[in-house]
Amino acid sequence: MDFSLTEEQQMFRDLFREFAEKEIAPIAEHSDREEQPPVELLKRAAAQGFLGATLPEAYGGAGMDYLTYTLLVEEIAKHCLSTALTIGIHTALASMSILDAGTEAQKRAYLPRLAGGELAAFALSEPDAGSDPGALQTRARRENGAFYLDGVKTWVSNGGLASVFVVFASTEPGRRHQGLSAFIVENGAPCVTVGHREPTLGLRSVDIRTIYFDDGHVPVENLLGPLNGGWPIVLRAFNRVRLSLAASALGAAEGALALGVKFAVERKQFGGPIAYKQAMQNYVADCAVEIEALRHLVRYAAWLADAGQEYGRYASMAKYFGARVAKETANKMLQVHGGYGFSDEYTISRIYRDVRALRLLGGTDEIQRYAVARGVFDEQGLKIQP
Repeated sequence: MDFSLTEEQQMFRDLFREFAEKEIAPIAEHSDREEQPPVELLKRAAAQGFLGATLPEAYGGAGMDYLTYTLLVEEIAKHCLSTALTIGIHTALASMSILDAGTEAQKRAYLPRLAGGELAAFALSEPDAGSDPGALQTRARRENGAFYLDGVKTWVSNGGLASVFVVFASTEPGRRHQGLSAFIVENGAPCVTVGHREPTLGLRSVDIRTIYFDDGHVPVENLLGPLNGGWPIVLRAFNRVRLSLAASALGAAEGALALGVKFAVERKQFGGPIAYKQAMQNYVADCAVEIEALRHLVRYAAWLADAGQEYGRYASMAKYFGARVAKETANKMLQVHGGYGFSDEYTISRIYRDVRALRLLGGTDEIQRYAVARGVFDEQGLKIQP
């Protein structure tokens, strides 16, 4: 089995790394403290083709495979998890859902815009329907040749920046998952009200909003996929975003480890660097082993996706494991920093806050464990429920 990157993938990785080090690293702390998305940075990322990374060249994208895309997310997340997630949600959840399920007219209308710098958001979660999309209360009724959306979406990342929303609503409430439909909705449409930005523990430069849909008109041609065909779109989007989040976790863990190692080498106590202490060495060794294991799991899941094989179970594994590795690495590297790590003057504190969200985004740890267990029991012919 060949684990080496192709020459082209190595070239892309170097490009991503250079961009992240020159453009993202210098402003990451400022964006976090100001709690503002790096809008100008995102424009520069779009100019590099990063916002259309996985979209075909025919629609203005860069045509990257999944493995190359995970390298992009990993390099960005080393310096700013918020920026990696902003791009990941735009790409893996929203833009790719239009590519996945859209008509040719929809693809040509929206994908060049999204590859060119406009952001997209994915509006699924609701106040009483987070991990259970079958319980959505947002309704879409068809009337006079159009759909009318009415409901509330919460935790919509990119909500205040997006030009386009991919919105899920119930078109046959009694059918739960089988009665969901997807719609492309323009931000600025009369039915859309963007709520206040959520104050969050971490990811403070991610624009997270509540979005209100007030019985507004959506053209019938903005139905994404077949009527009542929204659930398969959700499942495929979840597979993509879990792979993206796993790669983000890998990058964040690598960034945390690099900070801890640098501090351990530079910090002097009892006559020498604290890197001489076995406790510090154990922390570094444990984290290095887990990071390498995560890297291989992420790349295997990406390889399956690129080979056209079923990769959802492995994406869940990678996302679940990645969230744990990122959390444990940030925690141990903060411990290496000692009291300094508790100060917001040190970058490790931001990473420590940010990585906690990885156990919630894209499905909680509990949901990932269920998804993995379901695959194991399916092989024995037993169907389980969450």
